Amino acid sequence: MTDPAPFRLSVLDQSPVADGSDAAEAVRNTLDLAQACDALGYDRYWLAEHHASMSIVGVAPEALIGPVALATKRIRVGSGGIMLPHFSPFKIAETFRLLGAIAPGRIDLGLGRAPGSDQRTAYALQRDRSRRIPPDDFPQSVNELLGYLSDSLPADHPFAPLARSLPDGTQGSPDPWMLGSSPDSAQWAGELGLPYCIADFINAQALPLAGIYRRAFRPSRWASKPHLMVACWAIAADDRAEAEELAMPFAMMFAHLLRGETIRVPSVETARAWTAANPGAPRRDRRLLLGDGREVRAGVEQVAELYGAQEMMLVNIMPDHARRRRSYEMVAEAFGMTRTPEAA
Repeated sequence: MTDPAPFRLSVLDQSPVADGSDAAEAVRNTLDLAQACDALGYDRYWLAEHHASMSIVGVAPEALIGPVALATKRIRVGSGGIMLPHFSPFKIAETFRLLGAIAPGRIDLGLGRAPGSDQRTAYALQRDRSRRIPPDDFPQSVNELLGYLSDSLPADHPFAPLARSLPDGTQGSPDPWMLGSSPDSAQWAGELGLPYCIADFINAQALPLAGIYRRAFRPSRWASKPHLMVACWAIAADDRAEAEELAMPFAMMFAHLLRGETIRVPSVETARAWTAANPGAPRRDRRLLLGDGREVRAGVEQVAELYGAQEMMLVNIMPDHARRRRSYEMVAEAFGMTRTPEAA
């Protein structure tokens, strides 16, 4: 019998678009994968925010969370994350309280500061274009947002009465998280007493952030003690050779991105040929957990132990939806996760 993991296991979906496919199919795949992960026993299903990318249709997690929540039964659904500098804190508070009414007790609000794209796109996303670089007021925006959700803005705050106008209901308020891959996010998460998700799949040298977060942590209404989740890249297949092939499309896609080009997620065959023809293509070192289910489990456990994480979140991009779904099934099987047929 397989021993269960000492941590929760979750999924981050960027809603990839394969070459020859379109946004509608990518959304159908997201809904299908969410239902599968719900039935497999995964704890959370988060939707990412990326902009101006031909390979990723996940531009608005706030638009996908509702449909995913309605298509599933028990899994928590959230943003991985909302890039708050693009939004009004009050608008996000309203949106996620409404989502909380759609799926009470199952909504997570992951917050990030990164633009989710290049600087030109970040500028295009701004409502006020009087200056190219907006003010760096992320901590203040997070505080305002949390104040709305907890109705704890100071009495003399000009927007304090608005907190009582939010969609209400039992268990209607989302659980806020701080996301990041930099020391700033770790410090803010700790000072605000928020659960923290480290994007190891973006920054594989992020281990020091766990220490920064724990040292800075102050208990709050959101968390009584530090709570850490780590998101890492993982692909499970029948063997390591197949898993390495399944990772090639993302490597090709990312190499083009580093050159300022966006492409659909190529097929394995296209990526294999391109890799052979471009041995010196630009690439960035990232932690890749590849292999069969047991090998991926061992890698996930190693990363969890490294960070001292209470939760692990798995992410990948593949052109073949069936293989992508099978990857999460194999990991669930390797961890002996409890299937819940009634969730499907």
